[in-house]
Amino acid sequence: MSSPGVPDDALREPDPAPDDQPPMPGPRAPRPMVERIGLAIIAAVVIAVFGALAAASFVSGDLFLALMAGVGALMTAWAGGRTLLRG
Repeated sequence: MSSPGVPDDALREPDPAPDDQPPMPGPRAPRPMVERIGLAIIAAVVIAVFGALAAASFVSGDLFLALMAGVGALMTAWAGGRTLLRG
């Protein structure tokens, strides 16, 4: 019997944690070289677009947009380089 005003769920003990936990993921296999080169080519195109946008913005006098596009180009270069080198 339950106490008045206390739901039956509050009196139950919590379920024990299951013993069969999912295994921890192992080290990732490196990406194939053709995939890494393809991603680097895509990154190079994006870097060129960001660089052109930064140059055009700088020439037109919009310094904030030029700075943001330059940062985008640098970040894309960093991420593309990490992808190419790390695998």
